[in-house]
Amino acid sequence: MERVLNDQIIKQVHDAFAGIEKPVQVLYLGSQDSCDYCAETRRLLEEVIAAHDKIALSVFDIHEDQDIARQHNVTNAPGIIIAARDGSEITDLGVQYSGIPSGHEFSALINDILIVSKRDSGLNEETREFLKDLDKPLLLQVFVTPSCPYCPRAVLLAHQMAMENPKIRAEGVDATEFPELSQRFNVRGVPQTVINSGAGTVVGAVPEQRLLDEIARAILN
Repeated sequence: MERVLNDQIIKQVHDAFAGIEKPVQVLYLGSQDSCDYCAETRRLLEEVIAAHDKIALSVFDIHEDQDIARQHNVTNAPGIIIAARDGSEITDLGVQYSGIPSGHEFSALINDILIVSKRDSGLNEETREFLKDLDKPLLLQVFVTPSCPYCPRAVLLAHQMAMENPKIRAEGVDATEFPELSQRFNVRGVPQTVINSGAGTVVGAVPEQRLLDEIARAILN
């Protein structure tokens, strides 16, 4: 079977994963029905997790394993969850993808694995305090394309925020793979972060404080 990643990229992944600290569990949910990128996504994840013995991969079918899909709020295939693993316990930190993390998004995937392994979002204290105090669910959907060089920064910021509170879920969404979802939220450019299914919207890879302000505005409304 043809590899997805070439030798140079695999070496870069090995080098990046020198910073891995604690175990990470990657959950892949695919489908055998009308999923153009499921097979390629699974191969990509298999090649990535092979780069470090503290990363493991679980493979599920979104239709056959509906309990798992519901548990992790996965509604699109391919779907990916980057979770913390401590012994046999898997903790979903709300770090999620819908679509193949290819092109520029591949770097976001690698960085997500690293920050989850550290169990530390890296956000500033003001942001952490605000997010930890949230008592309502917060969904951040970051629409991206593989060719967008600014998108990984927006996805990573949303994923960092998800790590601060179990009520937060952040989903990187490939806008081209899921056009109906993009149309629903009137996505015209990427990255575009949709807050709580349209309660707020941020266009561009904005700074941490700007996204925090938009989240606060959306929640207050």
